[in-house]
Amino acid sequence: MSATTLLIVAIVGSLVWTWIAAEREVFNQQAREEAEMLAVVMADAWVNELFTQNWSQIRVGINVMMQRDRDFVYILVSDVRVGNQIIAASPEELQGRYIPDVVNLAVTQEALSVFNRSIATETYLLRDVEYPQGTLRAMRGEPLIEGVADIRNSANQKIGTVRVGISLSRLHQARLRALMKALMVGFASLGVGLVGAYVLAQRMSQPVKRLQVSAQKIAAGDLQHRALVNCEDEIGRLADSFNQMSASLQASFTKLEGTLHAFERFVPNKFLSAIAADGVENIQVGTSSTRTITILFCDIRGYTSMSEQLTPQETFNFLNDYLACMGQAIEQAGGFIDKYIGDAIMALFDNDSSDCAVCAALGMRKALKQFNQDRLQRSLPRVEIGIGIHRGEVVMGTVGYTSRIDSTVIGDAVNLASRIEGLTKLYGCAILVTNAVVQSLLRPEMFNLRLVDNAVKVKGKEEAIAVYAVTEA
Repeated sequence: MSATTLLIVAIVGSLVWTWIAAEREVFNQQAREEAEMLAVVMADAWVNELFTQNWSQIRVGINVMMQRDRDFVYILVSDVRVGNQIIAASPEELQGRYIPDVVNLAVTQEALSVFNRSIATETYLLRDVEYPQGTLRAMRGEPLIEGVADIRNSANQKIGTVRVGISLSRLHQARLRALMKALMVGFASLGVGLVGAYVLAQRMSQPVKRLQVSAQKIAAGDLQHRALVNCEDEIGRLADSFNQMSASLQASFTKLEGTLHAFERFVPNKFLSAIAADGVENIQVGTSSTRTITILFCDIRGYTSMSEQLTPQETFNFLNDYLACMGQAIEQAGGFIDKYIGDAIMALFDNDSSDCAVCAALGMRKALKQFNQDRLQRSLPRVEIGIGIHRGEVVMGTVGYTSRIDSTVIGDAVNLASRIEGLTKLYGCAILVTNAVVQSLLRPEMFNLRLVDNAVKVKGKEEAIAVYAVTEA
């Protein structure tokens, strides 16, 4: 038994030693390849920003990557055109320098000499690194591997260098854990034997299978499902963590749905379908869609003098009551409100005809009558409005920049609709529509249309247009 035990120990020890040596080489090679690959990916991703000297965008990307992966000790981007000055870095105190003090000079010189290739160098830290400020990221003397790649423009000229330092502490810990596990498995196999291993496998595999089934159900969308594993060991604690994850996912999705519903109250769903066909999370500045729609403008007459007689809170309450009354009429007619401009309303109708927009205007007039009756009962003055409608081609899209995006509708048709609303005061009409609206009506006989002016010129428009008054049937 002693000889057999020694033989088994020798065999297991040799296998473990050989395996550890091979794993060490594999780990190191993988670390070098990963560092080179990350440097190349960063160089490709930031070539346009570096070429246009959009350094702030590079700094944002560096901070995001540092936050996502704690193995990153530092990321440096230098610009050849300014003498290899570091224009973006994390930690931020390295920005503006030419020679970083986190690694020795030889490593920096080798990195700056790289052209048309990528390299990975094993080195160590010369000082402590904090990220974010006040939080120790890596200690002095900690081993790391630096991946370097050059950034070239379209003419294959080097314009910069990307350097990323990746800590090897976790790699060393992984190797140590692998060694300890291998030794534990080797010694356990000597004492436990096949019977113990079989029993243990059965006890462990069944709850794992149940966890697998539970994971499949959650992946299928059943976020209310919970894993039923009655164990007090690690599998039981894993099942508890799994259930906590499921509950967190359910709460997150519920909150996300609420956020999306709230977001739709700021940006109408019909507008989102035009500018965010791939989802709200993929909206970008400059996304646009060209469409032919009907635009309705509505404004309160004498609002300035009215608001001067009210307190700010009274004005606020009045506007909310009024806009709620008008908004309901617009939604019932199939339109949606694009924006509020003070007391003015800009509504859009993306139907193939302009019937819905005209119906909305008549509905708004009807709702205004009831609104005024309620005000008269409270001894409040009447409210009068003017409505202008036009139909034409517009661009629906997003404007702004990365941290502040707004949705809007741009086009000559929008300006013309606003001008038509202003003409309601001149002609003494409650509702004015253009010839383009009349021509796109599917059932013009359903409306009382009266030609007001056959050729009127509005401000900013060279060509004269015809305008019609719409009255209630």
